Amino acid sequence: VQLQASGGGLVQAGGSLRLSCRVAGLTFTEYVVGWFRQAPGKERMFVAAISKSGNFPYYADSVKERFTISRDNAENTAYLQMNSLEPEDSAVYYCAADPQFGSTWYHKTVEVWGQGTQVTVSS
Repeated sequence: VQLQASGGGLVQAGGSLRLSCRVAGLTFTEYVVGWFRQAPGKERMFVAAISKSGNFPYYADSVKERFTISRDNAENTAYLQMNSLEPEDSAVYYCAADPQFGSTWYHKTVEVWGQGTQVTVSS
């Protein structure tokens, strides 16, 4: 199983980035897919997730109205569009997948983790 995250980079405050998470080795439509982030010296935090159908997104309060999660089930890929980025959004962003949305996401015990992609927002 592989979750390949990409799209990170360096951007100025107020700018945008789009992260991608390409999934291989599992049945994509049987998994909720989402993102966590971890800044240096801080705990890994939930950012967003999206239901198997793509109809129900879930967001952390800190990113609502700025970030949009989506998925393309034909391409086995999930996306995180990040707008109005702030320096506080700087972190390594990790893609993740789990058969359900619920306590596993809040307790960071999801079934599958991908590698991270660095997002740096300069002020």
